[in-house]
Amino acid sequence: VQLQASGGGLVQTGGSLRLSCAAPGRTFATYVMGWFRQAPGKEREFVASISRSGGRTYYADSVNGRFAISRDNAKNTAYLQMNSLKPEDTAVYSCAAGSGWSESRNDYDYTYWGQGTLVTVSS
Repeated sequence: VQLQASGGGLVQTGGSLRLSCAAPGRTFATYVMGWFRQAPGKEREFVASISRSGGRTYYADSVNGRFAISRDNAKNTAYLQMNSLKPEDTAVYSCAAGSGWSESRNDYDYTYWGQGTLVTVSS
């Protein structure tokens, strides 16, 4: 599964961005999708995940209430809507696909990874 993340950019504090993760192919709906991020000098961390049907979503405490993960299985695409962005949200955001549990926050539970897209939030 090849994942292609897009939508990153420079935004001011309080602004919004929507990231997309395209996964061409007919198996997209069989995978749990997740978003992770890695800030400079820090380890990669879980941001959000969504079940295969889209009915269940999970968030890191740091983004809960500000970010929303969704998916459109007909378009083989997952999304991450990011609102009320803060400078501490600055990171490279990567999407990932896995065959395990949708509530998994561990990057090792995800098999396929996109290349990442940079989000920079200015203060």
